[in-house]
Amino acid sequence: MRPSDDRPYKNTVAVLATMHGKERVIAPVLKDGLGLVVGLAMGLDTDTFGTFSRDVERTGSQLDAARAKVAAAFAFAPCARVGIASEGSFGPHPNIPFLALGRELVLLIDRERGLELTGHFASPETNYGHAVVSDIEAAIAFAERSKFPEHGVIVMGCVDDKPAPGLALFKDVVDHAALAKAVGEIVARCGAAFVEADMRAHRNPTRMRAVERAARDLVRRFHSRCPVCAHPGFDITERVAGLPCEWCGEPTHVIRAEVLTCQACDYRLARPATSATTADPGRCERCNP
Repeated sequence: MRPSDDRPYKNTVAVLATMHGKERVIAPVLKDGLGLVVGLAMGLDTDTFGTFSRDVERTGSQLDAARAKVAAAFAFAPCARVGIASEGSFGPHPNIPFLALGRELVLLIDRERGLELTGHFASPETNYGHAVVSDIEAAIAFAERSKFPEHGVIVMGCVDDKPAPGLALFKDVVDHAALAKAVGEIVARCGAAFVEADMRAHRNPTRMRAVERAARDLVRRFHSRCPVCAHPGFDITERVAGLPCEWCGEPTHVIRAEVLTCQACDYRLARPATSATTADPGRCERCNP
């Protein structure tokens, strides 16, 4: 049995903004970790806040989009105390060339307490990618590299090797017949088709698992309480480099400390990031230029 105070929202109803099945992974995690009973904002079209297929551009940041979704969910469920939303972002890895990176964010807003808390998960384990093709064979080759048909693909118009969803757009391509039809029609119209992995969670099991990881991080952060005021979300906000080199003693880029901050009372705590007192000389710009 878990302690009675370990689930602070026991039997509290939360409204989730999704139309892509994310409740399948978010609801059990938040029920088990926080006691929330998650329901859907039925009828809410979350595509109005941006789509991966580019037919609706997202405005603002990943967090901005999640906040807008929660606000819309509260409009659908005006009596709900807690709102939940998720937002993903995909693109090139900032440090590793030719590698993609997926970032997931799950947001909780408790409007009674004035609490806003996010969980995060980032990983290169994503099938995010695209190909410009002129025949079905090339489309199938790309799709199967993207784990098709377990994972869906989106096919759209193409101009100068760039996506042109305004010319043609096929979503929910989940079998070879639908892929052949979409590619054939678009190649006949545009000369080439832009095929990309469908990053919507209900068409992408890899992404769905990442959303679950972000929800688990949200629960972890909620239970990380400030040692001064006990506010949830006491977590790392800064990593400080400068662990000294083992040979020359000069600061390196290796992280030496982590700073945890409370968003309520601004209490800050610095703690060592590693048990090591020096860095490998191979990480030193002076000893290994």
